[in-house]
Amino acid sequence: MFNNIGIPGLLLIAVVVLVLFGRGKVSSLMGEVGKGITAFKKGVKDGSDEIEKASAEDARDVTPETEKDKA
Repeated sequence: MFNNIGIPGLLLIAVVVLVLFGRGKVSSLMGEVGKGITAFKKGVKDGSDEIEKASAEDARDVTPETEKDKA
């Protein structure tokens, strides 16, 4: 459907959006999109750090449960 838009089509869409919403609204919208992307990246990083920390805690103690009871 959108395979043949090309550069002129994208420029036309950009101009129409700019005329409809104005420069200030488009600028603030892009700022919000940037904040959302930053928050998403931070969430992904925090999640992977949490998983890594949990796996590191599991890997520290390799003593079998039966030998822990003896000590």
